[in-house]
Amino acid sequence: MEKQLLREPEIFPSKEVLKDLLGDVYEVFDNMETSLVRDEYALTFNWVYYKDAKSWLCKVSHKNKTVFWLSIWEGFFKIGFYFLERHLEGIAALQIDEKNYIIGKEIGKSIPFIFNIIDKMQLPDLLKMVTFKKQSK
Repeated sequence: MEKQLLREPEIFPSKEVLKDLLGDVYEVFDNMETSLVRDEYALTFNWVYYKDAKSWLCKVSHKNKTVFWLSIWEGFFKIGFYFLERHLEGIAALQIDEKNYIIGKEIGKSIPFIFNIIDKMQLPDLLKMVTFKKQSK
């Protein structure tokens, strides 16, 4: 059973905390974050404790656009992208391995695409989705 971490509002998800919680997966997280903050993607990571979710979530954005949401789980980190139906054809054209994501239940008009990241081999597909999300309107 999946267990979400970072539930204590007083414990900020610092680099040290994330290393401790993610263990071996931290290296994958660090590689992803390092790639995404560079000029090519220029994303910002903003950790906030959300009382309604009772956990720390990271809003990852480009300028004023939310690209994805990130949360920390036992043994992996979860990334959620939200798209509209009109984006589905474009996502299919990306040729992302279907084993790398789950399509969640529609939330209003948004369709969640969830990546459970445990391995660096998933990062190229994740980066394709980031690029697509940044370009989508």
